Amino acid sequence: MFKFAHISDIHLGPLPKLTLRELFSKRITGFVNWHRNRRKHLFVNTLDLLLSDLRTREPDHLVVTGDLVNLATGIETRLAAEWLETIGDPTDTTVVPGNHDAYVRGAHDRSVKAWYPFIIGDEGTRDWDDETKVFPTIRRRGPVAIIGCSTSVATPPFSASGYFSPRQARETVNLLKTAGDEGLFRVVLIHHPPIHGAASSHKRMIGIRRFAAAISTGGAELVLHGHTHLNTVYWLKSQNGQVPVVGIASASQGPGGHKPRAAYNLFTLSGEPGAWNLVCDRYGLTETGDAVALDHSHRFYGEAVRPMAVPEAARMI
Repeated sequence: MFKFAHISDIHLGPLPKLTLRELFSKRITGFVNWHRNRRKHLFVNTLDLLLSDLRTREPDHLVVTGDLVNLATGIETRLAAEWLETIGDPTDTTVVPGNHDAYVRGAHDRSVKAWYPFIIGDEGTRDWDDETKVFPTIRRRGPVAIIGCSTSVATPPFSASGYFSPRQARETVNLLKTAGDEGLFRVVLIHHPPIHGAASSHKRMIGIRRFAAAISTGGAELVLHGHTHLNTVYWLKSQNGQVPVVGIASASQGPGGHKPRAAYNLFTLSGEPGAWNLVCDRYGLTETGDAVALDHSHRFYGEAVRPMAVPEAARMI
């Protein structure tokens, strides 16, 4: 049995003091959005409460699907690196970046360098002449192959879209096939939801068809994402049937907002290739905001080879 947990969209706060130079960019829109909206509902104590409960479940691994910071300033990136050190050993935590981690030009590269111990794959250090080529990565942990992809790119103001490149698609297919040949349960991490209509047009992932083709060609058992701050389940087709695509609420979302309260998914995997068992338990912040409790449980794979028969796109309740 192998247990792994999924959190996303940390948005560590509060915002640090920004210089005029830092504000003279796309960051001004994020700065205004934080003070008008996000700071009212994203709380550090909520994140601490969630992680405290998560630790009691003793997962073997933790995955974080992006947006550790808000405006990707230098101090935010450094503080996020320090925060990662507090939640566990880099070998037991895997991170992929989100759009907020690449908020302005150059921020993606700084984030990847700062958090690299939590990103680096089994193959070791990649070519740092082009940081975008760090992804995809693969980390083998027990019966699981964790394949990290990046959709993080700097975008214009009022845009939060992501990009999945042809090169990354080709390499992802190769990693998926290799892991499949090794008999591993393949979990793909990505920040933007790789589903048409899952995010509004200015927040969408460019390259959705390319990603779907990579999953169909290479094969996978599970895709995890963030970005929408919603608890969702969608499905993609692969060579072995449907693949669940699971999103999760922001790990810092307090009560009273229009988005679901903070939550994490805990996956329990057992079985073997061709006969996997996968149960997902979602633990979320209670209405009072002072505790975390189980609020949903779902079995994606049972004793049979294929997952449960469900609609092609369905939202978790």
